[in-house]
Amino acid sequence: MSKVTVVGAGAVGATCANVMATREVADEVVLIDIKEGLAEGKMLDMYQCATLMDFDTKLTGATNDYRVSAGSDVVVITSGIPRKPGMTREELIGTNAEIMKGVIEQVVKHSPRAIILVVANPMDTLTYLAHKVSGLPKQRVIGMGGALDSARFKCYLAKAAGVNINDVDGMVIGGHGDTTMLPLVSKASIKGVPASQFVTKKKLDGVVADTMVGGATLTKLIGTSAWYAPGAAASAMVESILKDQKKIFPCCCYLDGEYGQKDICIGVPAVVGRKGVEKIVKLDLTTDEAKKFSDSADAVRATNQVLSL
Repeated sequence: MSKVTVVGAGAVGATCANVMATREVADEVVLIDIKEGLAEGKMLDMYQCATLMDFDTKLTGATNDYRVSAGSDVVVITSGIPRKPGMTREELIGTNAEIMKGVIEQVVKHSPRAIILVVANPMDTLTYLAHKVSGLPKQRVIGMGGALDSARFKCYLAKAAGVNINDVDGMVIGGHGDTTMLPLVSKASIKGVPASQFVTKKKLDGVVADTMVGGATLTKLIGTSAWYAPGAAASAMVESILKDQKKIFPCCCYLDGEYGQKDICIGVPAVVGRKGVEKIVKLDLTTDEAKKFSDSADAVRATNQVLSL
């Protein structure tokens, strides 16, 4: 029996739980929130979709009671205040770091063997915090950001090239921030053909720019952080873990010498399977990409300095 707990019943957490339920990613999905009745109500609403959408995932909601999460294989942490228009992800750090510490304490207590997937922002720094506070092996603490950023990159690339989005491949590494992420144009392709054969350099530059402010664009349009794609990205990573799919996701991993970086959590491509991060994939970066990745790591490390560890 597989079990996943999602902490935070806001838009991202609830969407993640809903995608996992309808896709039957796990046998049981638990949703926890500090707000009275919110998680229970959302899970009841989802359960009423079961006969309409032909799924039978066990769904449990709870108000700040981590006992129902006991024995979870994966815990997805989305809890924290969301971004508002004009805010950077880094500006969320004070409040969300304290929330993360409390959540990690409960997660480790009730599900000591769980793999932790961090979605809350600032994601790279909170993943680093989760790694340090939990005491878990580095393979079992992962940040989701790169999977989402890569989905946005492929979306904008498909629009620019005028092709089916499912034929597009591309990834974003580096920090999960508007100025720190690094869309890898050199690796982008459409059915194996370099994207540069479909899209002019000027348009590719536009795709990169749009990707880097992808989250801010949505926040400005809808007044808060996005939730459909983030929830789906987290669900996809959980599915790769539970079903041992060993898919490669650009995601936030703890580095210990890889890419020339140590003691930092930042986005790199990794094989994600039942043990969590099973292998960090080494890319041959161009000189410019390597410089930008190093700069991104410096920015993430600067944000980490704010933490009280």
